[in-house]
Amino acid sequence: MSAPCDDPAVLAGFLDALGLGEAGRTPLAGDASTRRYQRLTPAGRPPLILMQAPHPETELLPFDAVAGLLRPLGLSVPAVVAADAASGLLLMEDFGDATFSGALDGGAEAAPLYRLATDVLITLHRGFDGATLPVYDADAFVAQVLLLPEQVFPMKAAPYSEFETAWRAVMPAALGGPSSLLLRDYHAGNLMHLPERPGVGACGLLDFQDAGIGPAAYDLISLLEDARRDLPPELDNAMIEYYLSAFPDLDRAAFRRACTVLGAIRHTRVIAVFLRLARRGKPAYLQHLPRVWRHLDRHLAEPELAPVARWFQRHLPPDQRDGLFVAEPKT
Repeated sequence: MSAPCDDPAVLAGFLDALGLGEAGRTPLAGDASTRRYQRLTPAGRPPLILMQAPHPETELLPFDAVAGLLRPLGLSVPAVVAADAASGLLLMEDFGDATFSGALDGGAEAAPLYRLATDVLITLHRGFDGATLPVYDADAFVAQVLLLPEQVFPMKAAPYSEFETAWRAVMPAALGGPSSLLLRDYHAGNLMHLPERPGVGACGLLDFQDAGIGPAAYDLISLLEDARRDLPPELDNAMIEYYLSAFPDLDRAAFRRACTVLGAIRHTRVIAVFLRLARRGKPAYLQHLPRVWRHLDRHLAEPELAPVARWFQRHLPPDQRDGLFVAEPKT
């Protein structure tokens, strides 16, 4: 059952109790989730962000818990002002509109921003000392990639079974490096530029409620192989080398292999999610598919992914990817 976060009476009661009933409210662009956001502008007070989470047990509560793990490391996460978990409502600090994506679109130099974002991961992976969180292991990653055959071959058992077998074969490489706190959706659109804050605090973190324990390489490859923007190849490699220089005892070859397989996992999942979103009435995500396919194909050319590459060549080669999107019938 969904929480009553959209019930006008519930929302009014929550805001009135905080003296915010008369605050201006402006809807903000959402993401691919069911969460919604509004900016509150109370008279004489700084603006705040209202999160409305229909599924607070998987969206609101984890957000608050993970923020409590990140804050002691000196990382910038929104301060929680008030929350009503039963209603799916959370009021938090407003970091403004200066996302890394916006800064880059406005002409900001990419290298300093990506170095800052990589410094955040270095700080996180040095300082995180464990917590009870979901574990992103082989089963979890296989479950993520299986969304693709579910979207493309929903009634055909053979491609589905072969896909799982191929991914199972390459999972050891994905999990061959160190583990840490995995933020999971770490990219320029979820990072805020807060230049008035010192050090890694200048990078504000959002959308980390799906965090868990998993391969340290995952968030780095998520940052550098963004579904929504292209980075110069030299910057991609430079940031991986910069990260590795902070951990001189790491097996560099194993870390690079993990980046390859984890990148392929992420891109496979993203393609499937974007197809599903398009079928559910959000076709704007389709514009990003060519870029994500390019990322995936580059990884599939590497020997670590040979079993998966063979599956794609048999079942979903480049010349058969057009027309994958079919709108769901209206009911």
